[in-house]
Parts: sequence; structure tokens; C-alpha cells
Amino acid sequence: MTLAVLMRLLRQRWAWRQWRTLAVIGALSVAMPFLLFAWAGLQLPAGYSALLNSTAVIFGMFASARMGEDTITLKKLLGCACGFAGVALIVSLGPVEPSFKVVMAVLACVTASACYGLSAPITKRAVGEMQPVQIAAGIHALSLLMVLPGAAYTLPSAHFSWTALAAVAAMGIVTSGLAYWAHLRILRHVTPVAAMSPIFMVPVFGVLWGHLFLGEELGHGLLVGGSLVLLASALITGFNPLQRWLDLANAKP
Repeated sequence: MTLAVLMRLLRQRWAWRQWRTLAVIGALSVAMPFLLFAWAGLQLPAGYSALLNSTAVIFGMFASARMGEDTITLKKLLGCACGFAGVALIVSLGPVEPSFKVVMAVLACVTASACYGLSAPITKRAVGEMQPVQIAAGIHALSLLMVLPGAAYTLPSAHFSWTALAAVAAMGIVTSGLAYWAHLRILRHVTPVAAMSPIFMVPVFGVLWGHLFLGEELGHGLLVGGSLVLLASALITGFNPLQRWLDLANAKP
């Protein structure tokens, strides 16, 4: 609904002629990840999901290289190794006792992240053919159709509350509406992997908010594994927050 209003305000037409491309992007970047992360949230703390979300950069690198949007280097492969090692530590040494359901929930998070990564280069090509708001609105409208049968089937067992509805509204208006539109506008000017660099902040805030507002524990495995996942993302994207300051310090007057 948020994106439909934006379409109206910007006087943009719905790009239904490209519905096949929009359906693929919608399935990979909206329908499947949202469903998998939502199910995993029944088994895992929010901090786990936030940390595992960072593995999307790994899958995005391989997908972008496959489609000619990026290249694979030794440093990036080292980042992949760090990423998978971090996931293993999170599962085995985190504050949640490992079980079959926990492992399946972790696999669901990783699969959802893989979908995000695979969608990145496809979306990059789409922004060259359509307006960002057209893509954002189109993929969410088609994703709605994809998840609607399951939502209707489980409706009788749903337990609505004002808190849950407010959370859904915040995610729909802010993160899926305004933020996704802004993300696609940025994607027009950078590589797919670079566009995924804001994912670095997801684990930081996800773990922090989970600890502050949900009382989630911060085990050593979570901290060490999360650090490895963040290091992996930095190696793969080449992101170095200290590089700017080092360049300024070494610059000649």
C-alpha cells in the first residue's frame, strides 16, 4: 500500500509488461526470505537471524560474478571461509541449545540470505530498464499474490495483537516500502555487492535491540561467530571503515 501511494504521487505506471522479471525478483527478495525468516523467528532469537542475514553478501558475490557484475578474488574466497566458520560458531556455541529445530531454522535463515544474494544482480539489471519505484511496487504486489494462499490457510489459527500489527505496519511502511525504494535508487549507481554493504549494520542493531528489548543473551559463540560473519562481509565487499582515516593521515599537505 505504501509503494502504491508512492507510485500515485510520482505518477508512475505499473510495469506489468516485465511481470516475469518482477516475479523472479519478488520471489527471491521478498516472498521466500520473508517467509523463511518469519518461520525461523519461531525457533531463533532475533540476534541469530540478524547475524545470519549477513551471509547474503557471500551469495551475492557468487551470483554477481556468475552474471558478470563482479569478480571473485582470493580475498573474497577467504571472506566466504570466515563467513561459514562464523555461522558454525553461532550454531554450536551460541546461547541457544542446538537441536534439530534450531539447525533447520539456521538453514532457513541461510537459504533466505542466499535468495537475497541471488536477487542482487538480477535486480541490478532490472533498474536499468525500469524505475526503482516501479520495481519495488511490482515485486511486493506479486509477492503478495505468492504468499496469500498460505496466509489465508493459516488465518483461522492466527492470534492478532496491537503490538504485532504495529510491528507489521512498521516493516511494511518503513523497511519494505520507503527503505526498499531508496535501496533500489542506490543500486542504480553501484555494484550489486556494494549495494548490499548496509547489511553490515543489520547484525549490530539486530543483536543490540534483541538484547535490550527482548532480553536475548549474548553468548561467546554469538559474539565470535558474528564477528567472523562481519569480517567475511568486509573482505568480500572490500569495505574498510578505517581506510578513509588512514588515507587522510597519509595524505601529504
